[in-house]
Amino acid sequence: MAAPTREKFDNIIEIKNVSKVFDGITVVDDVNLAVRRGEFVTLLGPSGCGKTTLLRMIAGFELPTKGSIFLEKQDVTTVPPHLRPINTVFQKYALFPHLNVFKNIAFGLKLKKIPTGEVDKKGKPIYRRFTKDEIREKVERVLKLVNLEAYGHRDVTGLSGGQQQRVAIARAIVCEPKVLLLDEPLGALDLKMRKEMQMELAAMHKDIGITFIFVTHDQEEALTMSDKIVVMTDGAVQQYGTPKKIYDEPANAFVADFIGESNILSGVMPKDFRVEFCGATFECLDKGFGKNERVDLVIRPEDIALDRKKGTLEGEVVSTVFKGTYYEMEILARDYQFTVQNTTEYKVGEKVWLSVLPDGIHIMKKLKVVNEFKGEVTGENTVYFCGGEFEFVNTFGLEKGEEVKVSIPFDKIELTDDEDDGVIGANVTQTFYKGSYYQVQIYTDDDNDFFIDTVDEWDIGDRVGIKIAPQDIAVSRVEKEDASGADGNAANAEKTAEGDGDE
Repeated sequence: MAAPTREKFDNIIEIKNVSKVFDGITVVDDVNLAVRRGEFVTLLGPSGCGKTTLLRMIAGFELPTKGSIFLEKQDVTTVPPHLRPINTVFQKYALFPHLNVFKNIAFGLKLKKIPTGEVDKKGKPIYRRFTKDEIREKVERVLKLVNLEAYGHRDVTGLSGGQQQRVAIARAIVCEPKVLLLDEPLGALDLKMRKEMQMELAAMHKDIGITFIFVTHDQEEALTMSDKIVVMTDGAVQQYGTPKKIYDEPANAFVADFIGESNILSGVMPKDFRVEFCGATFECLDKGFGKNERVDLVIRPEDIALDRKKGTLEGEVVSTVFKGTYYEMEILARDYQFTVQNTTEYKVGEKVWLSVLPDGIHIMKKLKVVNEFKGEVTGENTVYFCGGEFEFVNTFGLEKGEEVKVSIPFDKIELTDDEDDGVIGANVTQTFYKGSYYQVQIYTDDDNDFFIDTVDEWDIGDRVGIKIAPQDIAVSRVEKEDASGADGNAANAEKTAEGDGDE
């Protein structure tokens, strides 16, 4: 067998600093991404995270507000969709009901023009259309590829959902695009058919060999089919890597929570290879964190060992559910409720000891440790930030019109059911259960985000109001370095003094 060429492994798509803004709201935020030729890459994230918008910009249906998109090193940012060697399969199949399966698949081939290799008198390339025999050969080949060889004459309206999806995929690949984009193509199928199509799509990708970019919010779907996964939220890429890398080593709490089941806790790294949480010290495999740095950590339910006599943390079983091949138990230990998966059942009320090996603990840097924003003093005891005017204690004699830095600990913010009961309104975008409380991320109408620690559970999409007591808002003058480099989610938040509500 011939050695693979270097071209096979180069980047077919490069996305550089791409952002998209709709009506003042950033839906794709400075994304950089490279996709290798022949890979199956999945854009994964919750609804509204920007994955479909990013896919549409790759296809050419949307233009980036800023940034560039390259296909085989050529800038195609403003190239219209029909001039890109890219085809798209949508969740709605958009088949022609008046055409049979064969004619649906052949439709694009009948319109396509191909170069003859000759030029006219003016030196311009001469094009021709496919012959009937060429069209028949190509359609029959893809019908076989999608396991519909005997369905060419059938009416598409009489096909099942899975069969219609195969026809849509066949129609997209028959024109031999260099990239196939799939926007939640399995979303309309029932669970059994969806799982079958996952396997068929993965096998189809191997047979065809072209680059697939697949959009889904289904974690299992992404883990099952992909060579690489792009995890997105709030328009930004949180992590890009192989399914195993993302599952075993999530980059942050969002990825850990979104991919599979997780126990997410706050802890402290007193030194390399050592982490403290729930009042106990554990060995881990992580290093490179600052001394006594506050961190997030994730422990998968299957990585917790249980014993009736010995371990690191003592707990009590509060619930148990049989999941077929294992028991899933909730165990309360040191005010933290751990989710544990084990083939041995421990009864509700039973005392157990929990242990975790070093490779079962993954340490992550905190996204932020305090809410920090730019603001402006508007009165003797009022400051404007994030679209609203809040009262504060003016300890430093700040004057009206001064630009300031505003800091609020995670646990000093109150969310209200009625937006009008708060100073400003916001939408809940993420919520993480951290054992004894919830950490909620919200976005304000002026596109700033807050992290809030609360004992109340909120649903993604909830509209809430924000209230903060005056004594809990720390306001200070903006230093020169802050004025030149700080933003609403300042990277130097770790340097802010007391008040980390995430402990």
